[in-house]
Amino acid sequence: MRPWSESPAGRFEELTFESAALRDNPLGDPHERPLWVYLPPGYDDDPGYRYPSIYAIQGLTGQLDGWRNRSAFRRNFPELADALFAAGEAPPCLIVWVDAWTQIGGSQFLDSPATGRYHTYLCDEVVPFVDDRYRTLNAPEHRGIMGKSSGGYGAMVTPMLRPDLFGGLATHAGDALFEACYEPDMRAAARALRDHHEGSFERFWADFRSRPAFTKESDAVLLNMWCMAACYSAEENGTVLLPFDPLTGRLDDEVWSRWLKWDPVRMVPWHAEALRGMRAIYIDAGKRDEWFLDLGAEAFRRALEDIGVTDVYFELFDAGHGAIEYRYPIALKYLAERLSP
Repeated sequence: MRPWSESPAGRFEELTFESAALRDNPLGDPHERPLWVYLPPGYDDDPGYRYPSIYAIQGLTGQLDGWRNRSAFRRNFPELADALFAAGEAPPCLIVWVDAWTQIGGSQFLDSPATGRYHTYLCDEVVPFVDDRYRTLNAPEHRGIMGKSSGGYGAMVTPMLRPDLFGGLATHAGDALFEACYEPDMRAAARALRDHHEGSFERFWADFRSRPAFTKESDAVLLNMWCMAACYSAEENGTVLLPFDPLTGRLDDEVWSRWLKWDPVRMVPWHAEALRGMRAIYIDAGKRDEWFLDLGAEAFRRALEDIGVTDVYFELFDAGHGAIEYRYPIALKYLAERLSP
């Protein structure tokens, strides 16, 4: 692997998408977003051929251009995807990279009065735009979604909420089984607020934005707690309710119950019909995941089994949460094969 990018065999179109759904969002984040569309080798050769489409969504704090970041001696995901199709190792498909960044880290790809209408933006704006502009197979059985971490969360819940759009999903260490991945951090968040921010998230955000981000050890856990609360438990007026007392860490059962309604594991029985209709479900996670999302992956798989969904790709592998981009082509190949005519 050379340390520089190489000319792709396919073609990337880099667009700016103007979203009506994100205009005047509560955080004042841009309503014009970058959108990348990858067209596989041969796309321009046969104007009558139509392709499956796979939407790639990012994890917490991810921005679209971050997909091109590379680690030493390793290809990034756009390069890995292009190499997969260039080698003919998977049926050709379009890949759509969607930006859903917010100034508090992300959106969980949900509609929230505290962050904005990111679910609407993805499903009701970006998908129709791509289908109108490109030669896609415009049907749920030929459309998939994939992501890691918070992107993996979005890949799990979006097809449950919109089976009319998505017939396949791939989640890499997606947020699931909330008592395992979120609840333990509440005590750490309460201690960090007490010791560094006088028990106040408002003071945390003022401090966080006054210096280089993530230069304090507690930055990540506090940002994550606030962002998740903004996505899962915001009032209609935009007020963010925490599922714990920031002074003691004591769980607020009523608010926590609102979070649990958005746990993919607990959502499965309520969306059983949609999940039984999926053409492709891929689940993986590292066995050493720092947020124990391997437990969430197993719990999600078992919840699917309980509703009769057993045709699932499932794997736990030896890794932590980070630097698992080499897993993405495995999921991409699986989705491309399952979603192709």
